[in-house]
Amino acid sequence: MTLTDLELLTVGRIGVDLYAEQLQVPLAEVRSFRKSVGGTATNVAVAAARLGHRSAVFTKVGDDAFGRYVRDALHHTFAVDTTFVGTHPTLRTPLAFAELLDPAEPTIVFYREPQAPDVTLELADIDLDVVADVPILWVAAGALCAQPARATVQAIVAHRAARPHTIIDLDWRPVLWGGDAGAARDAIHSVLSGCTIAIGNRAECEVAVGTADPHEAAERLLACGLNAAIVKMGSQGVLVATADGDRRLVEPYAIEPMCGLGAGDAFGGAICHGLLVGATLVQAAHAANAAGAIVASRLMCADDMPTLDEIQAVLAAQEPHRAAH
Repeated sequence: MTLTDLELLTVGRIGVDLYAEQLQVPLAEVRSFRKSVGGTATNVAVAAARLGHRSAVFTKVGDDAFGRYVRDALHHTFAVDTTFVGTHPTLRTPLAFAELLDPAEPTIVFYREPQAPDVTLELADIDLDVVADVPILWVAAGALCAQPARATVQAIVAHRAARPHTIIDLDWRPVLWGGDAGAARDAIHSVLSGCTIAIGNRAECEVAVGTADPHEAAERLLACGLNAAIVKMGSQGVLVATADGDRRLVEPYAIEPMCGLGAGDAFGGAICHGLLVGATLVQAAHAANAAGAIVASRLMCADDMPTLDEIQAVLAAQEPHRAAH
């Protein structure tokens, strides 16, 4: 793959995920973990690559064994371009431990001290021609949590000048911001006007625009100049709202969850797939709901991202579950 072939560039977190293999057991009592690549932006790039697209991630790892593992796995296992995966000379590659007491709402313990390499991104680390030309730029809001990455993300979004499709994943992880939702909101608003689509769940929307009500959140996001807002509502499905006045509820697919951590990233990868093949946002959201359901029924994130055949099988075999209102 050459950079001129690139279809998706994601920006944000990377690290090593360590998932407890003993389910419904407190982290202190877990005996073994399964290792994989992790981080929201990274998982979205992996999910899109699994669906046949040429993706890359703009991020940074440490100069350590975990950094070498992540880079090798992206390239050889997941077919994600690593051209813009930098290496910090002193900071360590982050770790994230997943405790699965509640399969639907796992707990993550992050090790990103004193600072994660992925928040040290500099403008010199990226090719601005690629930023301008790539069909989809996907920015995880967590990349805005610290400098210099915040300024770098602001600059690349501005450089792209709202070219379709510039997507912001509202991606709220309180630990990244020291629990300061106000700081997160200010940072998100510093790039919203340069984006064309926002995607987030109700809690993320509340941080971004001050309300968890899906319809009101969508209206507030659209008022920032976006072309579309996608609000994920869990068992109640997904609201797709567009600037031309279309409002659609896309119903979910019923699953027995094993681990809910990767569902949103699988959703994001499938949304990118839909946009790249010319689907409408509503069509893309149907496939994205199926992708999220598949991953939620499995243990891992990156390793368990679905193929296109698996998504199509769910779409063909299972009617969307109509949530009670």
